[in-house]
Amino acid sequence: MAANLFNRYIWLVNQIYSSGGISREEINRRWSRSHLNERHEISIPERTFHRHKEAIKELFGINIACDRSGDALYRITDSEDLEQNEMKSWLLNTFAVNNLFHESRHLKHRILFEEIPSGQRFLTPVIASMRDGRTINLTYRGFRHKKSSIFEIEPYCIKIFHQRWYMLGRSTSDGIMRVYSLDRVLGLEPMDRKFTIPEEFDAADYFADVIGVIVDCEEESEPVEIEVTDGQQHYLRTLPLHRTQEEVECTDEYSVFTLRLKPTFDFIQELRKYGPSLRVRFPQWLRDRMVHDAVITIDNYNKKT
Repeated sequence: MAANLFNRYIWLVNQIYSSGGISREEINRRWSRSHLNERHEISIPERTFHRHKEAIKELFGINIACDRSGDALYRITDSEDLEQNEMKSWLLNTFAVNNLFHESRHLKHRILFEEIPSGQRFLTPVIASMRDGRTINLTYRGFRHKKSSIFEIEPYCIKIFHQRWYMLGRSTSDGIMRVYSLDRVLGLEPMDRKFTIPEEFDAADYFADVIGVIVDCEEESEPVEIEVTDGQQHYLRTLPLHRTQEEVECTDEYSVFTLRLKPTFDFIQELRKYGPSLRVRFPQWLRDRMVHDAVITIDNYNKKT
């Protein structure tokens, strides 16, 4: 029952948000053919509709109002906040797409997804511990280690990167912040010990200067300039590598992009994906690193099998 109500709230928010403004009559018309309408109601009762509005405001902080003085359409009054809030936007989009798939089941074999490893099964206890401010005991084995280890961690935040879920946590033993991949977690036990995240901690700020999940707090951000050819510039233009990316030169043959970030291993891996279509202009050390890696790659291919 609770899950069905939750889905109804998301459904209602999505109808109003995606339309930019919608009448009660149109809401009722869409509701009459929704897969969530298990009772086959021809409309959402007025009292139920207003209870849904209040619940949506309380649960998600999303305010729905009707312009009685104008076109009498229902709108989300703080839609800009919704668009800028990553968690609200992700939650809304996830459930909205899920509802759409339920309504279009005959297309299930024509809609394909990228799989995420089984580490996502630990998301629920991690998020619960984050919410309650409680530590967790983590049984963990990295790819470079033969044996597993047990750590007591204060879970600070979670992040998804390249189809893997990662958790940033502070070790209770040495106070060091580390990132753990949930697909390398062998066991997880919520603990009773409470912890408090420092008021100044901001998850988005923590990862703001990097691509991916590797963060070296002692490393400084620096400017990077890359030249991209072979049509790959269009991909970078529509899906930037980093929030600081700017296109500073554009010709028929190539484009030049600048970024300011910490050039970590994850960033270098992203550059490698473009192969000969991408050339680092500066900094020099990064140019040298890309050349060195290219030489090693050639040597590997020249080895006799």
